[in-house]
Amino acid sequence: MEQISIPRKQEGGLASPVLEGGASSTSTLGASVAHKPSRLYYILKRLFDIVLSAIAMVVLLPVFLVIALCIKLDDGGDILHFREVIGQDGKRFFALKFRTMIPDADDYLEQRPELKQYYLRNMKLIGDPRVTRVGRVLRKASLDELPQLLNVLVGQMSLVGPRIIHPSELVRYGEFAPKLLTVKPAITGLWQISARQHQSYDERVLLDMRYIDTRSFFGDLIILFKTPRVFIIHTGD
Repeated sequence: MEQISIPRKQEGGLASPVLEGGASSTSTLGASVAHKPSRLYYILKRLFDIVLSAIAMVVLLPVFLVIALCIKLDDGGDILHFREVIGQDGKRFFALKFRTMIPDADDYLEQRPELKQYYLRNMKLIGDPRVTRVGRVLRKASLDELPQLLNVLVGQMSLVGPRIIHPSELVRYGEFAPKLLTVKPAITGLWQISARQHQSYDERVLLDMRYIDTRSFFGDLIILFKTPRVFIIHTGD
């Protein structure tokens, strides 16, 4: 897999929001890894990822088929979207997602410079006009991310950890970029259970750093079991 070099720290640094649980500024989150779990942690985490992702894929197979059918009937386009992301040790791979946007989503943004500029601020758009009817439902319940269970199963991702990001986003992590690349990106994490829709990009970066510095197997379990509740709350909004 292709690797990517670490970008240098950007001018200006990151914002310093107050985070849930006591991380109040960047001064509490160093650029180096402050906490390195034991070998047992990595063994248990990988075993848990394999077992739970395999079980989930089998149990959710009917859901996968229904979603695939709905996407195909909606506009006849591709069912899956292959998003290039950067993972542990700078390795690039494609994270699987159910397609939630119109087929020409990239061209749509390129033809609208003001909309693209707004998107680049936080790498997302509120009320994104490119999202399809089926896509809105999938995103609201985060069902579009279910195919990433396969990425977890093969070892490219984990169930719990930092967010997945495109290689071009790594520069936005500044001095924290090397720390981010010490762990696998994940399906869920602190950003998922911390009012994710209302966070700026810098706040999401700090949540990723906080996870890396405080991670534990028990902590991963807490995040994992809180995630469905957050999905239910957001689906009902």
